[in-house]
Amino acid sequence: MRFGYWTPMFGGWLRNVDDEGTPLTFPHLAEIARAAEAGGFDLTLVPELNLNDIRGFAGPTFDAWATTTALAAVTSTLELMVALRPSYHPPALTAKQAATMQAVAEGRLTLNVVSAWWAEEARQYGVEFREHDDRYALTAEYVEVLRGLWSETPYTHHGDHFTLDGTYLEPKPEVVPLVYAGGESEAGRTAIAGFADAYLTHGGTVDELAAKIADMRRRRAEAGREPFERFGMAGFAIVRDTEAEAQAELDRITDVRHGAAYESYQDFVSKSQLDTRVDLKDYSVSNRGLRPGFVGTPGQVAERILEFEAVGVDTLLLQFSPALEELQRFGEQVIPLVRAGRGRGGAGARA
Repeated sequence: MRFGYWTPMFGGWLRNVDDEGTPLTFPHLAEIARAAEAGGFDLTLVPELNLNDIRGFAGPTFDAWATTTALAAVTSTLELMVALRPSYHPPALTAKQAATMQAVAEGRLTLNVVSAWWAEEARQYGVEFREHDDRYALTAEYVEVLRGLWSETPYTHHGDHFTLDGTYLEPKPEVVPLVYAGGESEAGRTAIAGFADAYLTHGGTVDELAAKIADMRRRRAEAGREPFERFGMAGFAIVRDTEAEAQAELDRITDVRHGAAYESYQDFVSKSQLDTRVDLKDYSVSNRGLRPGFVGTPGQVAERILEFEAVGVDTLLLQFSPALEELQRFGEQVIPLVRAGRGRGGAGARA
């Protein structure tokens, strides 16, 4: 199992808690990244939004690509998975930026290509917001253009969405960034099976992930592509010394109030085609992070992670609150148990 964390680009992850003790400053983000490396984490996902969907429109956000470049300069082992939304980035300029960032990161840059969902953000930032299936069609061609620019000189492309004629891009990345993508709709899964290297999904149950992985493996084979390199899942972890303490924290963060970010959450639900019904508990944290059930003692959480590993999940992208303190706890108490194959039931335990 590979362990990742979400870089807290919005000041935290809890929609019902005003102050999570996670200031949005680069020194703090750098401190978290260094703690993650020391604690056995393999990667970080740097999410990209120009508006804050946790704190509301007036909440702070950092630019994902500038932050990732800066993190590359202060880390040495973390894979840096930066979110990329094609509507917000001209492909040739993105290919140039990514090649430069890959040089700074010495091969550690990867991309989480996201077809975007927030219509209001697009309106405020003057970006065209396409219909759902059109967004995935554009994304597939976008990735084709990136890879073309990274491999051919000069590069020419005449497609439905992009036209380039004799474009030079030098230097090319020595390591071509791996492309992760996630989607649950029919159009999304079909497109991802064709263009992505790895598949990501929101948090779900073990049975849900087993079904998704089987489905995406089938689609990949039908597309005539080599197997996906990785299957990743989002999650939110609460680790405490006792089960009662963990449950008390869960109750605290899911005390739902309709705060400033509820409108953006409703926009996400209405503009996406999700394969799982969402509720207000899912609203409490992003990306259905509570659904996997990473709540309990270190042994309980480790055992639960091993269940996901058994059905094919090999990468976890975890959120914590407060980010630094809880990431350190997880690294000290849970990661060693998982890597030893141990949950509360002993070596190799499965519930």
